[in-house]
Amino acid sequence: MRQARDPRLIFLAVFAAIAAGAVAAVLIGRSGGGGGDEKSGFTVAGCESVKKPAPKDVTLPAPKQTVRPGEKLTALVDTSCGSFEIALDTQRAPKTTNSFAYLADRGFYDGLDFHRIANAPSFGVIQGGDPKGTGIGGPGYTVDEKPPANLAYTKGVVAMAKSGVDPPGRSGSQFFIVTSADLGLPPDYALLGRVAGGGDVLARISKFGSPDEAGKPKAPVVIDKVTIEKG
Repeated sequence: MRQARDPRLIFLAVFAAIAAGAVAAVLIGRSGGGGGDEKSGFTVAGCESVKKPAPKDVTLPAPKQTVRPGEKLTALVDTSCGSFEIALDTQRAPKTTNSFAYLADRGFYDGLDFHRIANAPSFGVIQGGDPKGTGIGGPGYTVDEKPPANLAYTKGVVAMAKSGVDPPGRSGSQFFIVTSADLGLPPDYALLGRVAGGGDVLARISKFGSPDEAGKPKAPVVIDKVTIEKG
């Protein structure tokens, strides 16, 4: 069995203690530490050259439910490669979208990078939302909302990452955008919404990725700001 394709290990964050208590590499699927090297010299037309953000320790209280099921909300994500939009699925995921909007309104995502950009032919994702930038950080709380039973993680779907030991639908702040045809994952990852615009920007961001499931970026791509628009 190929460990990388074990659904229980995709987006898994694990610490392994070894010998004298040293900590082994963090895994998210097969991902190592996040980010790219701002000194790599790698560039993509239409993208700014930026430095990898410093890690942050963030602890926020869980939000009150303010998003109404079916309410029309769009997340405008401004990045160092341009802007794209996510139509939040408030009907099928009111708790998850409520948490994302809460974090966005507080500037949580502003200045964070996409720590994982994988552009393997059968496994393409852009993953961000980790204040530590390594794949193990979160907002200080979790949300539980089981995703739709028929949810498929196909191109354009945006969902929330979780560890392999978490129950289906648990999420913190990390989200991933599917850029390949179909990840072939079971419906374990909380639904956030679907890309509604800016596919060309996501294509640019994908060029920073590695052609494997680890997805270590060739250089940093940073989220400048996430704005929630109503209506």
